[in-house]
Amino acid sequence: MSEVIGQQAENTTFLNAQLLNTSGTPTWPDVFSQLATEAKDARLKQYYATPMISGDTPLKDVPFVSIDFETTGLNAQDDAILTIGLVPFTLSRIQCSGSRHWVVNPNRELNEESVVIHGITDSEVKNAPQLDAILAQILEAMAGKIVLVHYKNIERQFFHHALINCIGEGIQFPVVDTLDIEYALQRQQCAGFFNWLKRKKPGSVRLGHARERYGLPAYHPHHALTDALATAELFQAQVQYHFDPDMPLSALWQ
Repeated sequence: MSEVIGQQAENTTFLNAQLLNTSGTPTWPDVFSQLATEAKDARLKQYYATPMISGDTPLKDVPFVSIDFETTGLNAQDDAILTIGLVPFTLSRIQCSGSRHWVVNPNRELNEESVVIHGITDSEVKNAPQLDAILAQILEAMAGKIVLVHYKNIERQFFHHALINCIGEGIQFPVVDTLDIEYALQRQQCAGFFNWLKRKKPGSVRLGHARERYGLPAYHPHHALTDALATAELFQAQVQYHFDPDMPLSALWQ
């Protein structure tokens, strides 16, 4: 019986190693080497010049940084970043002492709808720094690490467009996306004829709902630092439940 269970575990690990289609993921160390020669801003040059780990690095050895943005809306080209939360971690340890939280001046009045969601008011952002003033600190915290997010389109697109507006050039960086992972896991767990007969449907992949599946505590949402911490904890749980810590980063990064 133990041999059967062991074989099932091996099969599950193999399946989950193929969970995401990362065939389109570039060789990020090579991309960074190229971008280091092309970037014009000195802060971006330094960020890209920091060695990026390879895709064959085991997950247990990867330095991550979980990042979350609160924004004025959902359109990266028209809306702006309001707050940034950042938490460095590994699979075995969340480095709370390295956590950072910034309020950013969006250079516009906030609409009532967004204030209701994130609780940030005009008075809070009025004297907040411009993104350009804190960019070096953000990039230093990201350097040499893999960015973890819950829904990559927000952090990737907003940061890219914000830097185009701020310094005249965008940014590229590798990510691991807990939302993509949870969505793929939910679809995998609902696959098959019997699940179809039972009309089993994938569960919600919202951050709070995903955390509930792993017995993680409920945090108040829409605070960038809290959500960054919540995402880091979620990823640690996802790996513990579904993956092998020795699995290469290339199976999950995008």
